[in-house]
Amino acid sequence: MNTPFIEMKNVAFAYGGRPVLNNINFTIEQGHFAAVMGGSGSGKTTLMRLITGQIHPQSGQILIEGRNIAEFNASELYEHRRRMGVLFQHGALFTDLSVFDNIAFPMRELTKLPEPVIRDLVILKLNAVGLRGVENLMPSELSGGMSRRVALARTIALDPEILIYDEPFTGLDPISLGVIAHLISRANKALRSTSIMVSHDIEQSLAIVDQVIFLAHGEIMFSGSPQEMRELDSPWVQQFVGGLPNGPVPFRYPASTDLKQDLLGTA
Repeated sequence: MNTPFIEMKNVAFAYGGRPVLNNINFTIEQGHFAAVMGGSGSGKTTLMRLITGQIHPQSGQILIEGRNIAEFNASELYEHRRRMGVLFQHGALFTDLSVFDNIAFPMRELTKLPEPVIRDLVILKLNAVGLRGVENLMPSELSGGMSRRVALARTIALDPEILIYDEPFTGLDPISLGVIAHLISRANKALRSTSIMVSHDIEQSLAIVDQVIFLAHGEIMFSGSPQEMRELDSPWVQQFVGGLPNGPVPFRYPASTDLKQDLLGTA
């Protein structure tokens, strides 16, 4: 039996006394593309921080190719992160660096490649996202969609084994969103990376991923294929997929007093 590339075993995490994740169990096979979905505050960002080794669980294990991240020494953790490419929400380009220097940054920081090779690689990465010719522009000169594509070129600069996408579709118009979804799907297939994406965009996400992990209140409500998710008879999933205003996540905050008492001051 093959060892999963990423595996969480009975993972629990809390900030202070506030539980965020509880008894999390899932696996992602090598080369598979998983979407992590769920409402705000469900634990998605914490899950990503655990996988990158920024934080460690209070209990349970996070395994990368069978090895527990919590047991990595400093050099092993550095190597783990070096294998990653992260597309941050809104791109997070360095505003004072040109497009060329943004994409060249990880090559210069993490490799000893000569500048002529770096130049060729930057041009190839820009060509892969359809933006060859913008290398001398500054981030302020780019549209939102172009910025996200440049950020994607930087993310794949070193052909990472693990790709993490944090809300890659946020703030994009429909055309730019479609372009980014197409490029992300193509990049994953070309690099054969093991990928995880946090996203609220149901249709685009389900069209390009192999697996969906659905969180609610820090627990996994579902882990399976996009088709299985569409067919799942779960109030949590149905409310999320349908964008329903009321359901397991209530419309109204549970106030301790009723409206009449608040307005009239009656007991």
